[in-house]
Amino acid sequence: MRTDRGWRRFYATGWLVSAGITALAFRQWQAYVREVEERAEEAERTREEVARRRAVEERLRIARDLHDSLTHSISVIRLQAGVAVHLARKHGQEVPEALLAIHEASLDAMRELRSTLDTLRRDDEQSTHGLDRLDSLVARAEAAGVPTLLQVRGATRDLPPEVDRTAYRIVQEGLTNVGRHAGNATADVRVTFGPDCLTVEIEDNGRKLDHAPVPGLGLVGMRERVTALGGSLRTGPRPDGGFAVRADLPTRGDP
Repeated sequence: MRTDRGWRRFYATGWLVSAGITALAFRQWQAYVREVEERAEEAERTREEVARRRAVEERLRIARDLHDSLTHSISVIRLQAGVAVHLARKHGQEVPEALLAIHEASLDAMRELRSTLDTLRRDDEQSTHGLDRLDSLVARAEAAGVPTLLQVRGATRDLPPEVDRTAYRIVQEGLTNVGRHAGNATADVRVTFGPDCLTVEIEDNGRKLDHAPVPGLGLVGMRERVTALGGSLRTGPRPDGGFAVRADLPTRGDP
């Protein structure tokens, strides 16, 4: 009997010791896992900080390059156009519409450049360009020789800032392309507010193209903006002549 009780005590003691060792090993393993996770999180934070610092440095470099390469040239254009407008009015002559358009465009380009440089020097983009400025954008296009019909359909509402900015930039780039490549063409701009989508369309009745043109930086940038919002972009020649752009921008995150 004593032998049996001794063995039982021995087994019980062994189980207790084994359980204690297992619990201690488990706690050590948990501490190790936590340490590994903390190291991984610290490494990730370090990588993010390095990437963020490099992105900031790159934005600053781009801002400097833009300032050095564009500011002077735009200022000269603005100055020369302003002088020409002043002299024409001084001599009682009618100022050509094209000259007024150049003067106005140079002023707007300076504002755009300042806004872009300011954005590049900050971490966030807070551009004030949105659909509320479409009328002035269309007016500038017409002054530059691009007759434009603007149609806004659906119940207008406030949009997420990034959608508002992207829609404005799409119209801006579309009208710019019409003026550059479509010749004596008329532009048709349609902005449609849907339940959960904003559709922006720009079409022109320019010359008929046999094949789609090679996308330039404007169209590439347009596609990048739309894709970043989870939208879709379609561009290409129209069957009866001219070029068409259509962007569908999701607005499910309306403010």
